[in-house]
Amino acid sequence: MQTDLLQEARRQAEICNACRYCEGYCSVFPALHAERAFSEGDLTQLANLCHNCRGCYYACQYTASHEFELNLPQALANVRQDSWEELAFPRAAGKAFQKNGVLIAVATVIGFALLFWAMRALASAGGEGFYAVLSHNAMVAIFLPAFLFPLVSIAVSLRRYWHHVDAAPFRPAHLVAALRQAANMKNLKGGHGDGCNFEDEDRFTHARRAVHQAVMYGFLLCFAATSVATVMHYGFGMHAPYGIFSLPKLLGLSGGVLLVVGCFEMIRLKLRSDRALGAAGAFGGEVAFIGLLGFVGLSGLALYALGQTALLPAALAIHLGAVLAFFLLTPFTKMAHGFYRLAALTADAGRRS
Repeated sequence: MQTDLLQEARRQAEICNACRYCEGYCSVFPALHAERAFSEGDLTQLANLCHNCRGCYYACQYTASHEFELNLPQALANVRQDSWEELAFPRAAGKAFQKNGVLIAVATVIGFALLFWAMRALASAGGEGFYAVLSHNAMVAIFLPAFLFPLVSIAVSLRRYWHHVDAAPFRPAHLVAALRQAANMKNLKGGHGDGCNFEDEDRFTHARRAVHQAVMYGFLLCFAATSVATVMHYGFGMHAPYGIFSLPKLLGLSGGVLLVVGCFEMIRLKLRSDRALGAAGAFGGEVAFIGLLGFVGLSGLALYALGQTALLPAALAIHLGAVLAFFLLTPFTKMAHGFYRLAALTADAGRRS
C-alpha cells in the first residue's frame, strides 16, 4: 500500500487518539481509541469501518486552518481506496477499475455488444418471452461463469483482508452482530442519532442512510427474484415467463424501483457533497458504478414494461449487457465496499468480544 497515505492516516489517527472528542460518533473511534500504535493493518481496518459520513470532520477543532490540518474522512478514504486496489483479485483489475469511470463505461458497452452477438449467434429455436430471444441454456452458459467469478474473486480478497488486518478467529456470532449493524446502517445514524451532515455542514439528515438502505434492499430483492425464479424453474418445473403477480415479478419490481430511486438519490447527494472529504480521484469511478447499478434496475423495469412488444430483443440485450458488466466489475469497483465493510464490522465485533 502507498506509504504516504498510511503515514498521513497514522498522523491523524494519533492526534484523534489524544483528543477523543468524537468517541461516540461511529464504530471507528472506539476501535481507534483501543490502540496506542497503528500498524498498516490497523489503519486498513479503521478505514473500512469508516462510512465517510463526515460528522467528525465538521465537529473537529483541528481542521484547516489549524496547524494540525486534520481531515480524517479523506485520510481514511484514501487508505480504504488503496486497500481495495491492493487486496483485489486479480490485483491489476482492482487498480484499473477502482477510480476509472471511463473503463467502467467501456466494459458496459462491451457487455452490450457481447449480448447482441449472442442473440444473433445463439438464436433460440423456440420458447416464450425472453427465451424466444435467447434460450435458457444459452443464458445459463453466459451468466453462470459471470456470477461465479465475482464470488471467487471477492472470497480471495476478503481472505487477504482478514489476514492483513490480523483479525481474531472468525466466529458466526461476530458475523451476526455485523449483519445487524449493516441491516439498519447503524454507523450512518450519527453520533447523536440525528443522521449525518454528508451533503451540508449545517444540516443533519438521515438521507444518506435511507438511500444506502434503498440500494441495499433493492439489490437484495432483485437477487431474491432471480433466486426464486431459479428454484421455480429447476425445483418445480415452473418456467418463465411469469405473471405480474408471481413472486419473482413482485420481488423484481419492488427491488428495481428501490434500486433506481436509491442510486439516483445517492448520485445527487454525492454531487452536493464536498469532494475534498473523499478519496482523491475516486469520484468519477464511484459515480460511474452507481450509475451502472441504477441502470441495471432501470433497464430491468423497462424490460418488464416492453416484454410483450417488438422492442423485447433490444430491451433484453441492454438489460443483460448491463447485468453482465455489473457482475464482472463487482469485485473491482464501489460495489466491493459492502463486502469489505461487512468484514470490518465482523472483525470489530471480534475485537470487542
